[in-house]
Amino acid sequence: MEKYAFYAKPALRLSALGDSRLVSGRGRGRKYRIVTVALKKPPRSARKPKGDGHMRRGEILAAAEKIFIAEGYAGATIRKIADAVGVSSTALYMHFRDKDQILLEIGKEAIEKLLSINVALSQEPIDAVEKVRRMLDAYMRFAFENPNTYQLVFCGSNEAISVEKQQAVSDLGDRCFDEFSGPIREIAAAGRLKTGTAESAAQVLWAACHGIVSLVITKPSRSWAPAEELMQVTLDGVMHGLIADR
Repeated sequence: MEKYAFYAKPALRLSALGDSRLVSGRGRGRKYRIVTVALKKPPRSARKPKGDGHMRRGEILAAAEKIFIAEGYAGATIRKIADAVGVSSTALYMHFRDKDQILLEIGKEAIEKLLSINVALSQEPIDAVEKVRRMLDAYMRFAFENPNTYQLVFCGSNEAISVEKQQAVSDLGDRCFDEFSGPIREIAAAGRLKTGTAESAAQVLWAACHGIVSLVITKPSRSWAPAEELMQVTLDGVMHGLIADR
């Protein structure tokens, strides 16, 4: 609240001063009197203060995930994402140039996490079969722990984004799958595949795990068994069905 004193005509109405109230008035002259009014400060904007860049990018990506899933790629706009985060559209453009970049960044971060897991497991001094099982287990756990991200990256269509823009994320996905396929090629070379080739076995193993997690995530109203049980049954079924014991 700020106070101001000035000379004014007696007929002056405070309504002409906007959002204010009379504090005091002095003087009895016909022409002027001293009037003190208090002007209310305008309410502060609901926008968030500037924060750490990395944290703000994370908030934007999290909000965008929900909007992309709820309204689809066409229905999601920069303004809607900015409003959900509590920043202006101009501020959001400081982090991402368009919604294509936001969607691709979500995919890039997800696949990078899975790639790092596969790389770490591939370097473990354990049997190739155990490596494959642990990779698939980590993949399903990632999906169940990050359902919005998984649904957007692995269950949606990015046809609205040009192939050129998607290339970097696509290449990253190929690296992740190749890292997963490495121990399966070892299994095939040792003659332990019951059917198919290393390539087809890798595709089937991945597809089986993707199938169960995507159904649970996109059809939550069904009476699914506990996630831990579903993962165990899936891994036991596909691993024993494709890979022979020593």
